[in-house]
Amino acid sequence: MNSKRKIAIQGIRGSFHHQVANQYFGDDINLHECLSFVEIPELIINGSVEGAVMAIENSLAGSILPNYALIDEYNLNIQGEVHLPIHHHLMGLEHQTIEDIQEVWSHPMAILQCRKFFRSHPHIKLVEASDTAEVAQRIQEKQLKGIAAIASKKAASIYKLQIIENRIQTREQNYTRFFILNKRERNEEKPTFINKASLRFVTKHQTGSLVDVLAVFSNFNMSLSKIQSLPIIDKPWKYAFFADVIFDDHNLFKRAIDQIKEKTSDVKILGEYEQSKRKHNVDSEQIK
Repeated sequence: MNSKRKIAIQGIRGSFHHQVANQYFGDDINLHECLSFVEIPELIINGSVEGAVMAIENSLAGSILPNYALIDEYNLNIQGEVHLPIHHHLMGLEHQTIEDIQEVWSHPMAILQCRKFFRSHPHIKLVEASDTAEVAQRIQEKQLKGIAAIASKKAASIYKLQIIENRIQTREQNYTRFFILNKRERNEEKPTFINKASLRFVTKHQTGSLVDVLAVFSNFNMSLSKIQSLPIIDKPWKYAFFADVIFDDHNLFKRAIDQIKEKTSDVKILGEYEQSKRKHNVDSEQIK
């Protein structure tokens, strides 16, 4: 009997989601590869996988708003988070130079994070694709000359491609934050140490209602690390707020939530977990 955990990722082997899955769950897992984020929630809900990795924001490109909506719509639980330093590399078949490349295919987020590099190479056409590693795999399988991928060194190694240019992202300090997701009923997955939470709340329709909620965070010594608004689909011009708060005392956090409930029309805890530590000296391409 195979006892390996089944973990869903966006992308295939060699993708950044694959690296995060290994970092959080270890190497002894079965990957369920998805070429779209929208595939992931159903896999969690119907029990096809025990957990999933989903990118939620990047330090250069910002938040991935549709993924917040997916987490909310499917009532998924945020089990944890990982901040991964992202290093993008240009790769292709052997014996090619930058002058030989006519097109670069990659995920839209990867292209966005490397725009500055390609301004110096206007002869190259940028083409959006579903996944960084999938493009690397396709180049090798179909022996596509003149086509390059933006992907990790792990992908280059797996699919035996040559690195044409190293670290082409616009900024050296480039991080993507990933959520570790599971089914809300899986209480056994709750972390033993909790100092961060993700919330969704809808303010009351009155002046100063958002300020009142933010004041609660301050009064209970919680640090608001992120707040993001998102339209409520079936309520035009009405917005939900997604917030991340960091705290030292979990009991104070619970008391704060009680007060926030009084000041909002709706509030939901999306997840309680341990804050991820950003490691500036860790190279994502070295993670197994």
